[in-house]
Amino acid sequence: MPSLLRIFWSSLKMALQELRVNKLRTFLSLFGVTIGIFCIIAVLATVNSLEQNVKNEIKSLGSNTIYIQKWPWGGGADYPWWKYAKRPATNYEEAFLIKERTKYVSHVAFVAPNRSTVSYRSTELQNVNWFGITDEYTTIQSLEISIGRYISMAEFTKGNSVAIIGYENASNLFGKPEMAIGKTINVGNTRVTIVGVIQKQGKNLLGGWDFDNIVIMPYQFCKQMISVRSNSDNFIMVKGKNGIALEQVKDELTGVMRSLRKLNPMQENDFALNDITAGTTQLNSFFESVNMGGWAIAILSLIVGTFGVANIMFVTIRERTHQIGIKKAVGAKPYVILIEFLLESAFLCILGGIIGLVLVYILTRILSNFFDFPITITPNIVCIAVSICIFVGVLAGIIPASVAARMDAAKAIKANA
Repeated sequence: MPSLLRIFWSSLKMALQELRVNKLRTFLSLFGVTIGIFCIIAVLATVNSLEQNVKNEIKSLGSNTIYIQKWPWGGGADYPWWKYAKRPATNYEEAFLIKERTKYVSHVAFVAPNRSTVSYRSTELQNVNWFGITDEYTTIQSLEISIGRYISMAEFTKGNSVAIIGYENASNLFGKPEMAIGKTINVGNTRVTIVGVIQKQGKNLLGGWDFDNIVIMPYQFCKQMISVRSNSDNFIMVKGKNGIALEQVKDELTGVMRSLRKLNPMQENDFALNDITAGTTQLNSFFESVNMGGWAIAILSLIVGTFGVANIMFVTIRERTHQIGIKKAVGAKPYVILIEFLLESAFLCILGGIIGLVLVYILTRILSNFFDFPITITPNIVCIAVSICIFVGVLAGIIPASVAARMDAAKAIKANA
C-alpha cells in the first residue's frame, strides 16, 4: 500500500510539473478534453434539470388527473377544430354526477375559466385570467398560499365574493404582495375581496396556466358574473384513486360521460379526456435527442483530446528518458513505470475535466436566471465526468506508458546524457 501511494503521489507531482513547465502546450492539448467534458456535463445538467422541473410540474398538476373538456389537447394544421366546436361545453351538473356515479375517482372539481380587466383604484391589468372553482380544486391542483389564506368551505358553499390572486398580480396592483390582503378589487364589473396570495410559481414549461397572473374565486359566486354554462373553455378535473391505473379511470369516465350525454353506441364521444402525462412522451423524445447530440459532440471532442494527451505523454517520455533509465537501473519494475505514466495521463485529463466543470458551473448560473428554474450539477454527473476523464487518460496514456515501461535501462540513461 505505501508503494502504491508513493506512485500515486509521484504521478500527481509529475502532472503538475508538466502543467507548470509547459503551460501553453499542456492547455492546448487538454482543450479537447475540456470541451468534451463541458459538452457532456452541460447537456446532462440542463436536460436533467429540465426533466426534474417537468416532473415537479406534472406532480403539482396531478400525475393521476384527467381533464374533461370540449377540446382535446393538441393542434397543428390537421386539428379538426370545426368538428370539436359543435360539442357541448362541460357543466357543473356533470361534475356533480361524475362524483356520484364513479368508483375509481377520489376527487372532482369544476372549473370555469375566463378573462377580464382587473383593477384597483387607478391601476388596471388587462386580460387577466380568472377561475371560478369548486371546493375540491385545491385537492387536485396543489396551490400554496404565501400570504393570507385559502378560500374556506363556507365561502365556497355560500358563493362569497372572495378571491385569491397570483403573486405577480398582487405585486402589479399593490406594489407589495402583502398589501393585497383585505383589499377589494374589480374583476370586470364585479367587486371581490382578496383573502390570499398564491406563492410565486415561475414559468410553466408544460404551457399550463400561469398562476402568478391569475384570480381564483368560488364557482357559486362566479355564476352571478357570467353564464358559465355556455363557456366552451369550462372543464372538469378528475383525480383517480391511489392504486388505480389512469386508463381504468379513463374507461370509467368514458362510460359515465356517454351515459350523461345520452350517446347511443353508434355516436362518437362529444367530449375529450385529456391527461397531463400524454405530452411527456414527446418531451422524453426531445430530451433523448438533446442528450444524443451532446454526447456526439462530446465524443468528437474527447477523441481530439485523447490524441492531444497522448502527444503530451510521448513528448514527456522523450524528455524524461534519462530519468526512466535511472529508475530502471535502480530496480524499478516495468509495471511501476507503466502505472506512473498512466496515472499522470489520467491526472492531466482530470485537470482538463475540472476546467470543463468550472465552465459548466458558470453556465448553469447564467441559464438558471434565463430559464427561471434552477439548473444543477448533481453528484452522479460529476462522477460521470471523473470516470470519463480517467478512461480518456488511461486510453491516451496506455501506448506512451507501454513504450516507457519497455525501455532498456542502459540505452535510456545514454539517451539524454
